[in-house]
Amino acid sequence: MPTNAPNPGSNAEESSPNFPFVGWLRDVAPYIHSFREKTFVIAFAGELAQEIGLENLIEDIAMLHAMGMRIVLVHGIRPQIEEQLMLRNIKSQFGQSAMHTYRITDAAALECVKEAAGELRLDIEAAFSRGLPNTPMAGSRISVISGNFITAMPVGVVEGIDYIHTGLVRKVDSTSIKLSLDSNKIVLLSPLGFSPTGQAFNLAFEDVAASTAAALKADKLIFLSPYAGLKDEEGDFITELSMPQLQEYVAQHHELDLGMKSLLNISGRAIRAGVSRVHFLPCNQDGALLEELFTHDGIGMMLASSDIENLREANQDDVGGILQLTSPLEEEGILAARGQDVIERDIQRFSVIEHDRVLFGCAALFPFPNGVGELACLAVDPDVQGSGDGERLLKRVEMRAKREGIKKLFVLTTRTEHWFLKRGFKRASVDDLPDERKQIYNWDRKSMVLTKDL
Repeated sequence: MPTNAPNPGSNAEESSPNFPFVGWLRDVAPYIHSFREKTFVIAFAGELAQEIGLENLIEDIAMLHAMGMRIVLVHGIRPQIEEQLMLRNIKSQFGQSAMHTYRITDAAALECVKEAAGELRLDIEAAFSRGLPNTPMAGSRISVISGNFITAMPVGVVEGIDYIHTGLVRKVDSTSIKLSLDSNKIVLLSPLGFSPTGQAFNLAFEDVAASTAAALKADKLIFLSPYAGLKDEEGDFITELSMPQLQEYVAQHHELDLGMKSLLNISGRAIRAGVSRVHFLPCNQDGALLEELFTHDGIGMMLASSDIENLREANQDDVGGILQLTSPLEEEGILAARGQDVIERDIQRFSVIEHDRVLFGCAALFPFPNGVGELACLAVDPDVQGSGDGERLLKRVEMRAKREGIKKLFVLTTRTEHWFLKRGFKRASVDDLPDERKQIYNWDRKSMVLTKDL
């Protein structure tokens, strides 16, 4: 994975101008390794099929499947139901509670639901069957399986309204779904469920997706929906939330769209049931799924049970990731050379920052006598520069230094002087270094010396 120091520098595209995809492929490789054999439940609203079509989404999902990801695909059909109702001159009926808006599904509406679900399911299966040469689906040979995996129960009568054939997920046949995934199938679920007595019920696709993800303990639950994302106080879209942050946000923003509030409530239920991550993506943007999964910042919002970003002390399992960050910088002369054996020896002196289990930065603290410490090996992946990871690592090292009784930090740098000066460091000289560090100063590198009082 291409890396760089906190300030701009070379990147993979510059080193390979004729083959820019090489740099991109190296960038996404850690994600591919991390996601292999993981279970993803991907749910998309029926609006997606109308607005941008199924073809590209199906090709993207086929690519994820080829990378070794276990995929359960859930589709919505709300606009398709409306089309069927209009064709039959049937008026839509809805009831609303504090947290949900439910369609009132009578016998006639249920026939429209079945028609819409069957038609879209067949379109999806047909899209997975495409194998035209020179397309992403060429040679894919993907097998899709669907069935009566969902047991449903009626919503019943709520606040005096009988919802008739509108239902809720009662049980998910996770055993059968897992067997299908183990057989390298993509499982396709429609928003229909069946009672033990054989009755069919119209379900919310969000409920089907969240219940399935919870039953499978999925690694990711991904919604592609028409709802706008959440915004912070400055009006910027929020990209990451923990469950405590989400609860606080909902409590403070009563103006939230009821559909979004329902989606957040369902997603919180999935997180509490053991789903690792829930992603919220726009359904009207082509490629949103891939951009969310294979870039650091993504394109939507991610919800997790606790803080998504993990800033912690390093352990032996991080040696490989640290080498990936530091080796290119050593080759460019930005960092002093440290071999794997040196990093393994000093691993307890390193702090790292990871994002969704991928390492994106590191820094080390080495103590010297008289309350002096060296900040070394500060490296941040170039893809996240400007996101504040370098700043967070610096603060982590400073906090660690204070705990260890260090009163002054120094750093040696050849190219990032101004970055450190902006963060409170001051220019110094080799004579200001501790004697032990002065003796091993590399005069060939002629690194600048900067210090900061803590």
